[in-house]
Amino acid sequence: MSPKKSHRDKWEPLLSQLEERRAEAKAMGGSERVERLMHSRGKLDARQRIECLFDPGTFVEIGALGGNVEGIPADAFVCGTGRIAGRSAVAGVEDFSVMGGSIGGPGSAKRYRVAEIAMRERIPLVMMLEGAGHRLTAVHDGRAPNDLLAMADLSGHVPMVCMVMGASAGHGALAAPLSDFVIMTSSASMFTGGPPLVKAALGEDVTKEELGGAKICTEIAGSAHNVAGDDASAIEMARRYLSYLPQNREGTPPRCDGTDTKPRLVDELLDIIPPNDRQPYSMRKVIDLVFDEASVFEIQPRYGRSLVTALAFLGGRSVAVVANDPSIGAGAVDSAAAIKATDFLDVVGNFGLPVIFLADNPGVMAGTRAEREGILKWGGKMFHAERRLTNKKIHVNMRKAFGFGMVTMAGTPFDHQSLTFSLPGVNAAAMPAGSGGRSAKLDPETQNRVEEEQRSGPYRMADRLGVDDVLDPRELRNALLNGIELGDC
Repeated sequence: MSPKKSHRDKWEPLLSQLEERRAEAKAMGGSERVERLMHSRGKLDARQRIECLFDPGTFVEIGALGGNVEGIPADAFVCGTGRIAGRSAVAGVEDFSVMGGSIGGPGSAKRYRVAEIAMRERIPLVMMLEGAGHRLTAVHDGRAPNDLLAMADLSGHVPMVCMVMGASAGHGALAAPLSDFVIMTSSASMFTGGPPLVKAALGEDVTKEELGGAKICTEIAGSAHNVAGDDASAIEMARRYLSYLPQNREGTPPRCDGTDTKPRLVDELLDIIPPNDRQPYSMRKVIDLVFDEASVFEIQPRYGRSLVTALAFLGGRSVAVVANDPSIGAGAVDSAAAIKATDFLDVVGNFGLPVIFLADNPGVMAGTRAEREGILKWGGKMFHAERRLTNKKIHVNMRKAFGFGMVTMAGTPFDHQSLTFSLPGVNAAAMPAGSGGRSAKLDPETQNRVEEEQRSGPYRMADRLGVDDVLDPRELRNALLNGIELGDC
């Protein structure tokens, strides 16, 4: 019998060429540019970023050879699949070391491809931005799939996270507002057009930080949610955010069976919450004590600060929290707070998390500034968002909730709540008796009667089943635990 013929010698040049092209892609913009533009500035390069996002050894690249025909490594966009805490996800990273992270034809196709995979496989999509937008030298192919269309279609089906890790402009930056959760590193910036374009178009001299730095985006514009100190911190924050959410809207929210999942009384609340509703206290401290230890993750903490939006675990279950903070503006709902809550409720509503409303506000904000900022519109939008929730919904009136402020916090009867609670001494009415009585010019006897009626609010409401129970504050955690367990088999 003749020896079996081998074709290895014919494969060698083909495999050698393949390895060479793969090596070119992995070299990014070359060692000198990677060092100068990324590492020397304390940044991770694109490939380090995606490797850091995924569990070790799980990243599988897609489209690595895109751009190789024109000699543009990976066409400035590294993407692929992997696992985050053991669960599948897909991600894409702009590579600033290659042509400023700009978007060419292959890169545009890859951006569409990762969103397409996320939709088909029903897995989260993560984007990391640092790029100049569309590449001016790239020729548009005419009618072709667009990644923004794919991301818009994906919204609400799977969690979408975006990290801005440097300057991000134009088309690339639009991945941020299309995502559910946007993180910026402290040195990052994003805008529709950068300072040179603004100067050319408007004659305005402005720095990147003044135009769209992290402070502008997270405290004033509200276009980003949270700030992280550096790349590694941003990636860890993204991983943490995803740990509260299911893989997709049909999935089951994850559990975290830590050491603090059992019922317990929260005695410290008697020291923190003053019965007098005119005295401030920190709602954030209350939330930290009531929910599972070290599990609270606040979303957008620097924007609309009179309202807290947070993810947490309660009894090991993932939940969403919307709470007024009376230590800031008495907890009144202003436009920024309402915008923040609307966005948050839309996201958690898509993914089935129970929503717990902790109300303590004097109403929606009044005054000329509030009206000019559109409080009626945005308060209405917040109410729409909470009314549309089909998730389990629990309302607690902590001390006060008046008028539309109560409505926005799911405090109106027949609003699809699973349970409604009140603490003792709560004031609840169409408006505060003090200011309302003065504006109505009530006589002293009538004023006293109205104020007394408001002070008996929780028992009057309980008598008519306007609330399901009046709680000792120390019982709050246990009442919420029982509430989210309703319907369990």
